[in-house]
Amino acid sequence: MPATPPQPRRTVAIILLDRVVALVAAVRRVLTGREDVSRATWVAVVAALGVLIATAVSVVGVLRTPEKLTPVTLDPPPSVEQVGASPSGTPRAQARPAVTSPAAPASPPASASSAPPTVTSSTRPTPTGATAEPTPAALGANFAITDNALLSYGATVTISNPRSVPAPGWTLVVTLPRESLGISGVEGAQASRDGAVWTFVPDPNAQVPASASVRVTFRVNGSLTGSAPKACTIDGVACSGLPN
Repeated sequence: MPATPPQPRRTVAIILLDRVVALVAAVRRVLTGREDVSRATWVAVVAALGVLIATAVSVVGVLRTPEKLTPVTLDPPPSVEQVGASPSGTPRAQARPAVTSPAAPASPPASASSAPPTVTSSTRPTPTGATAEPTPAALGANFAITDNALLSYGATVTISNPRSVPAPGWTLVVTLPRESLGISGVEGAQASRDGAVWTFVPDPNAQVPASASVRVTFRVNGSLTGSAPKACTIDGVACSGLPN
């Protein structure tokens, strides 16, 4: 026996059209068999069939040409960068996790031996290269006997100042050999006595000019011999010119 040729496969569109045609025939038979069908009923049935046929034709057209359908474009899901976008359209910078740096080890407490030495002296050190000021030279004094009399003699003490500035004050001390001897006629100074020691200081507002000298004169009374001073000092420095 010859093989039966395979039946062509029926598509959904063909099946739908067959159903519509069969429905239209069935409705027509029902309406034709009834005599009391009004004109309005026929119009309603015809309109319903027309809508049904139009729907079937549209479905068939869609099923036959699916490529002509306008594809629906779906927006892609927002990316991670667009989630936090600012209203102006500029994407916000993503927050970065804070990087915690390792804590620096605490420095050990300074020991007593490493502490800098405390300077207790109030004297300021001389800067390197600076020359210290020289100590000013001391005043000098020269004792001289100017004239001799029967029971007295005159004396002159010359006080010199080698400094470059005036000397506002000084102290001249003359020590006589005995307390019985006295001094009179003092000029250029003020004298005071303590036994055989006589102290001379300058008059008020008097001073020894720079690189100059002043004179103090007086008279020693009481004896002609053995009355020369035993000692003479100016600010603690021995006078020159004392007789032996």
